[in-house]
Amino acid sequence: MSGLLEVLTRPWTMHILWALSTNGPSRFGVLRRQIEGISSRVLTERLRLLEQKGFVYRDYEPTIPPSVTYGITKRMRDIDKVLGELDQLARKWQQEDIPAFHLESRDRNGEPASSA
Repeated sequence: MSGLLEVLTRPWTMHILWALSTNGPSRFGVLRRQIEGISSRVLTERLRLLEQKGFVYRDYEPTIPPSVTYGITKRMRDIDKVLGELDQLARKWQQEDIPAFHLESRDRNGEPASSA
């Protein structure tokens, strides 16, 4: 278990896996745009690690320019089920937090709190 957690808890790893499992096989540039804030260097490192661990495949086509596509493997599809459950939980909590946020932004009389 610790080996799996070590891989999955690295910065950006879950973002990459989520993008690939949600949007399907993608080229490097597309992934880079989908994962806002990630550097090319970190994306490259994480994709190499995920390929090495068997979560992601890399399809290289020697065209001009070369075409490289990344996608999830059968191993990742097993984890994808867990990601789907986490997504449902996150959406549920987000909906529960919206009313709480609106209540916190009001004063005792139910009026919008002043920012003064």
